[in-house]
Amino acid sequence: MNELYEKEFINSAVKLDALMEANGQIASVAKRITEECDKEQILFLLSEIKKVEDSRNNRKEIIIMAQHVNDAFLKYLGYKTYHEICNADSEIEEDHKTLPELIDELDKLVGLEKVKEQVKDLIAFQMVNKRRIAVGLHETKRTMHLAFIGNPGTGKTTVARIVGRIYKELGLLSKGHFIEASRTDLIAGYQGQTALKVKDLVGRAKGGVLFIDEAYSITENEHTDSYGRECLTELTKALEDYRDDLVVIVAGYTEPMKKFFASNPGLESRFNTFIEFGDYDGNQLMVIFENMCHENDYKLDSEAQNEVYAFFKKAVEEKDETFSNGRLARNLYEKMVMAHARRVVDISDCTKEILSTFVKADYDSVKNELFS
Repeated sequence: MNELYEKEFINSAVKLDALMEANGQIASVAKRITEECDKEQILFLLSEIKKVEDSRNNRKEIIIMAQHVNDAFLKYLGYKTYHEICNADSEIEEDHKTLPELIDELDKLVGLEKVKEQVKDLIAFQMVNKRRIAVGLHETKRTMHLAFIGNPGTGKTTVARIVGRIYKELGLLSKGHFIEASRTDLIAGYQGQTALKVKDLVGRAKGGVLFIDEAYSITENEHTDSYGRECLTELTKALEDYRDDLVVIVAGYTEPMKKFFASNPGLESRFNTFIEFGDYDGNQLMVIFENMCHENDYKLDSEAQNEVYAFFKKAVEEKDETFSNGRLARNLYEKMVMAHARRVVDISDCTKEILSTFVKADYDSVKNELFS
C-alpha cells in the first residue's frame, strides 16, 4: 500500500515541477524525501507549496496541483508513520493471497524464467517434505536461506517478497513479512553495539524474510573493519538459531558475493540455494516500460514506441558494468513523464488522449540525457 502512496506523491510532484518550470527541483526533492526521509527536504517542499498557495500570481492549475502534492505527501507520510509504529512490535503482513495466486504473481514477472523455475523447485521440495513428515518418513534437512546473485534492477527484491509470502502459505514461516536491510541497518558506530543491533533486526525479522542487498558491503573493509566481522559472526549464528522460522536472503553482484561468502568459514554452509538473476533483454525492458505506463494511465503512440524500443535495444547491445536493467526502464519512464508534462502544460483544451499519450517529441526531448 505504501508503494501506491509513494508513486502518487512522486508523480504529482513531477507534474507540479513541470507546471512551475522548476527544472526538476521539486521532483528531486520529492524523491529524496521518499529515499531518505530528509527533514530539511520535507520543510523545503512544504514551504514551496505554501508559497504557491499564498501567491496571487500563480495559475489555477498550479495551485490545484500544489494542493494535490500536499495531499499525496500527507497520505504517503501517514501510512509510512503508521507502518513504522506497528513495526515496533510486529511487521504488517502483505495483503493475503493464496498459494496459487502468489505463484501466478511470480509467473507474471517479466523474464526471470530460470529464477521462477528454481523458486518453484523450492516450493515443490518444501511441499513434498511436509508430506513425508506427515506419513512418518525421514525429514530432509535443508535451510531456507537464499542467495540472489545478479546485477541491479533484475527483480531480486520483488522475488524475495513473494518468496516470504509463499513460505507463509506453506506454513514454513509464521508471519511472512519482509524487512529490507543494508550495512547501516546492521552495523553500529561503537565496538560491541553491532551484535545488539543485529540481534534486534533479526528479532523483528523472525517469522518472515530478512533481505540484505549488497551484502558484501558488510565485509568490504575486511582487513580493518572489526564491526563488519562482528556483524557477520552474529548473523551467521542467527542463520542457524532461527532456521525454522526465518529466511535470510542475501543479494548482490556475482564477484563481490563470492568474496562475501569466503569471508566467513561457516557462512556459505548456511545457504543451500544460489539463484542467479540474469540481465533483461531489449524486449523485456520494453514490456517493463509499457507495464509502468499502463499502471499509471499512460501509453505510447506508434512512433514513440519505435523510438523507445530502439533505445532499449541499443542499451542492451552496448551495456557495461553500469547497466541498470529495470532501473533503466524506470529512469526513462520518469523522464518521459516530465517531458510529457512540459509539452502539454500550456495546451488549454487538453483531451484525455493528449493527457495520457507519450509521443516521439517526448522521447526526443530526453534522448540526449539518456545517451550522455
